[in-house]
Amino acid sequence: MILGIDVGGTHTDSVLMQNGKILRKSKVMTDKSDLLKSVTQATHAVAQPEDIKQLRRIVLSTTMTTNAVAQHQLDQVGLIVMSGPGVSHRDLPLSDKTTFVRGYMNHRGLEAEPIDEDEIIELQKEFARKGIKHFGVIGKFSTRSPAHEQIIQALLIDDANHVTVGHRLSGELSFPRRISTAYLNEAVWSLHSTMADQLQTYLKQLGVDVPLYILKADGGTIDVEQSRHYPVQTILSGPAATIMGVLPFVPTNRDSVSIDVGGTTTDIALFADGAPLLEPKGVQIEEHKTLIRGLLTHSIAIGGDSHVRVIDGQLAIGPERKGSAMAFDGPVPTPTDAMIVLGLANIGDKAKATAAIESVARDLGKSTEQTAQAIMDLACETIAAKVRSMIAEVNGKPVYTIHEMLEGKVLAPTDAIVVGGPAPYMAKQVGELLQMKAIVPGDSDVINASGAAMARTTVELTLMADTEERQMSIAEEGTQADIPRNFTINDLIDVGTERLKEIARVAGAPEEDIEIEVADSQSFNVIRDGSTTGKNFRVRLQIKPGLTKHVTAHATAN
Repeated sequence: MILGIDVGGTHTDSVLMQNGKILRKSKVMTDKSDLLKSVTQATHAVAQPEDIKQLRRIVLSTTMTTNAVAQHQLDQVGLIVMSGPGVSHRDLPLSDKTTFVRGYMNHRGLEAEPIDEDEIIELQKEFARKGIKHFGVIGKFSTRSPAHEQIIQALLIDDANHVTVGHRLSGELSFPRRISTAYLNEAVWSLHSTMADQLQTYLKQLGVDVPLYILKADGGTIDVEQSRHYPVQTILSGPAATIMGVLPFVPTNRDSVSIDVGGTTTDIALFADGAPLLEPKGVQIEEHKTLIRGLLTHSIAIGGDSHVRVIDGQLAIGPERKGSAMAFDGPVPTPTDAMIVLGLANIGDKAKATAAIESVARDLGKSTEQTAQAIMDLACETIAAKVRSMIAEVNGKPVYTIHEMLEGKVLAPTDAIVVGGPAPYMAKQVGELLQMKAIVPGDSDVINASGAAMARTTVELTLMADTEERQMSIAEEGTQADIPRNFTINDLIDVGTERLKEIARVAGAPEEDIEIEVADSQSFNVIRDGSTTGKNFRVRLQIKPGLTKHVTAHATAN
């Protein structure tokens, strides 16, 4: 059995699954002040003591780190950056929060200027006076050689709560994105570490010894202890859970769109020939462009509980959510109230829903029925318009899926998979507006929890080799090794494959889920005095994202 839990801003959903089937499901209110309480309640709502003894894994997705970034509830971070020449500090992100220091590596990973250790020691004293205990250390070419980052980390670590070094986050070279990623990783580290402590307590209370995973932005899982080092990877975990939950219902031979209508927001994702689209450079959250590998999703501030009102004679929905629908004793009218008035949803108190819509109708000068339909029309058209703009945006650039770049691909979705609480009431109209077949999967109200439960563990690794220097490095691990002059790119792939298998096993991946693919490979000649003196190789390997082999697809849409 597998237990999947999605900790949302309003509800914590849980599912108990076996062989790809949901045995039980539940929704409990999220206690934002006590994550442990919410997760424990969600577990006992679906699992009896005899079920808990049969668990093979527990997977949790959460909006905690995402909300912390969105609400600017972040720890203060001492950012230390080695930019070297050729980069204007003003052009780098977070420059107002950054201290730039001497020392840098060149593009081949060779030291061009040494670190001034006295400068770092004085800087450490200044940070101590300010009470700063979290640090991010980033060098422009640290993926080629992490030595400078490691030196500074060693100087800071005794007085720090935690230090994030840039080379550990990604093997990609993008320096500005590396700065933002290191900053966010450190800014949410304490929050995430506290959550990890609570989850370990939760496991002890359950009395079981099973793997506990957190869902990442790329739709893969990471062991809870491993996640302490990389909490930034759990940002946008919620939308990723939706995509993994929807995946069994996505036609494999057609393009599709998924629309997750929540209480506050609607999350939209796209699929090309059945594969989710990926952010090729890394996800963006708020103003931060990162190197976080993540699935491509867009959110709009409209949902079933969005505040409905009239502004300057015009109907407006959202962006605020002030509480539940008035049919459930909430404070303001919502689209859910309109659905109840129209007879689309047989939930809540219809008299209270009618009173809610009547208050809007008076301001519009329309009947209650007309107003309810106008609210539905505006909500559905807003969602459809966002889907259209997202498709147009994607078709204006290369299409990347979680497995490959599709050269010349023009996305033309024919199916709309609509999930979330309001899905059954909105799917038909949204599908008609988009001229797509609307699909509402069973148990769509807990799709995030089932998506988390079914996701497999994903890990990636970036390796580089310089046959002239006879050096090979693994970027994310900060390790280097000697290689012979006749070392080839296939040799590099072989080394990376074996190391990735080891990492995946430590991260908790079962053997049947360790499917390794080459996500990127590059080879360049080193030319000196008109002659080739060596080669530079770069490869990126990954565990193929998807659903764990522990489950079988519980639906097929063809």
